[in-house]
Amino acid sequence: MSRATLWRVNDLATAYVKLVLAMGLHDADYVDAYHGPQEWRADVERERPALHEVHQRATALAAELDRAEPPLTCTETAGEDINRLRHTYLTRQLAALIARAEQLQGRRFTFDEESRALYDAVSPHQSEEELAARVSSLEQDVPAIPGSAGASSSAAVSLQERLAAYRRRFIIPPDRLDAVFAAAIDECQRRTAVHVTLPPGESFTVEQVTGKSWSGYNWYQGDFASLIQVNVDLPIFLSRALDLAAHEGYPGHHVYNVLLERHLVRERGWPELTVYALFSPQSLIAEGTANFGVDVVMPPAERLAFERETLYPHAGLDATEAERYHRIEEQVAGLTYAGNEVARRYLDGALSAEDAAGWLARYTLTEPERARQRVRFIDQYRSYVINYNLGKDLVRRHVEARGGTPDQPGKRWEVFIELLTTPRVPSTLTAPAVPT
Repeated sequence: MSRATLWRVNDLATAYVKLVLAMGLHDADYVDAYHGPQEWRADVERERPALHEVHQRATALAAELDRAEPPLTCTETAGEDINRLRHTYLTRQLAALIARAEQLQGRRFTFDEESRALYDAVSPHQSEEELAARVSSLEQDVPAIPGSAGASSSAAVSLQERLAAYRRRFIIPPDRLDAVFAAAIDECQRRTAVHVTLPPGESFTVEQVTGKSWSGYNWYQGDFASLIQVNVDLPIFLSRALDLAAHEGYPGHHVYNVLLERHLVRERGWPELTVYALFSPQSLIAEGTANFGVDVVMPPAERLAFERETLYPHAGLDATEAERYHRIEEQVAGLTYAGNEVARRYLDGALSAEDAAGWLARYTLTEPERARQRVRFIDQYRSYVINYNLGKDLVRRHVEARGGTPDQPGKRWEVFIELLTTPRVPSTLTAPAVPT
């Protein structure tokens, strides 16, 4: 790409950033992070364009961006031209912004239409019979409640009750949360540092919060710093410690944002990566890499050993049942696509909020209060739910298709890091077929 063309794309990218900031004036959740020039934010807040003006400008910008498509030139990134990846990234991100503006102006999308428009992907459909069959596969593994008289009238409810009673044995005492999280984060950071060179001074702060619809959140601050919040409304199980440490920290959201800022914003001078639009294809990449990163930094067998030898003692919990608990939690994780199906039916009007919570309890074996919290999350973030499990599966397929299989950990890290440092959207992933 010529220097003149690069400057032209940078101008378009700057216009995109300002449109994202303008959307944030109309949608409180839209701007997840911004670490660009503060005068751009000030300009947008001073002008305060109406929503229909944001939509009009975004549509015009999309036409300009289409005319600025770069030719095929170099092969900088695993046989792909990073400039074309950049163009596709901007195109998809802008298309999602246009769709979100239309949605806020009253356009109705089905769940699948919305997820394709905003996140460049559609989650697979599942029947109620398929969901029930997956739940029943856990029937033999979850132990009975000690002293119980027998099964209740509903097998699904009985299994849910048994799982809830079993999980309560692995709640981290509130006064030990900080120590457990610190140990988990330190180990994830240590392992990540072996494979990823992070800039000096990168850092994050962890704080406990309440009253949120999510369990954890990374608020990227810029300058290689993050604020990680952990919601303590509900008890936190031991299995969540490493999930949160890796997902929100190393090698998840914190590392992803740090690498984008370092390599694409500071080294290449790309302004579009100074802003993170939450309802956009970037979120599937962000959540998918964060969830897959848990397995990259801590493969299952190593995770079990670390939890048993380090986290159980920090939590003051008996590790006798560690292996079975680990196995059961892995099986329960296989039920997550039921959450997508529930969200689809709820947002498409086939389920009430009460029924959606019931389905979540029944088909993801979630306790009632956590199911209600999940419905609140769906109310707030809608089809965003697909980004966690579908994102993880698409990222896994991309990494493994490029040689990053579990038996090749070095290559696995190499491909994973390449994914964290390039402007990707789901349609640019290798083998982006929807999992079944």
